[in-house]
Amino acid sequence: MKNFVVIVLVLFLSVSCKKELVKQPKGLIEREKMIDIMYDLSLLEAIKYQNPLSLDSSDTSQKRFVWQKYKVDSLQFAQSNIYYAADYDDYKDMFDEIAKRLGKNQRAADSLAKIDEKKAAKAPKADKTKLVKVNVDSIRRTMQMKKAIQK
Repeated sequence: MKNFVVIVLVLFLSVSCKKELVKQPKGLIEREKMIDIMYDLSLLEAIKYQNPLSLDSSDTSQKRFVWQKYKVDSLQFAQSNIYYAADYDDYKDMFDEIAKRLGKNQRAADSLAKIDEKKAAKAPKADKTKLVKVNVDSIRRTMQMKKAIQK
């Protein structure tokens, strides 16, 4: 009888201690959409880091375009982010998925850059205008590839 009481007490305590740290917000963004938003925000941060003047020259907030794209607002994102961050393992899995996606796009961009470098090396050195055109075309192809991957 004593053992039974101890077992019931342990089970009761283990079930009662499992409280949600953060309650689910009213307008929770679904997990896949949240990953897409965080991916786009990561790209914006990378652009800002690589070329700070490229995004600061405009008067509008870049994050606002991300919110509009996914039809969410900043409060909804912040609350959803806090909710997902409360579960460390799931949040880490989300960031691992984002890192995997970024790595895949990085490899694609690197391969396109190598192809362009080979073309530029074969081009006559006197013709500098073609070199500039090759670089612009590689940027366009990279952006087109990014759009195709997002669809």
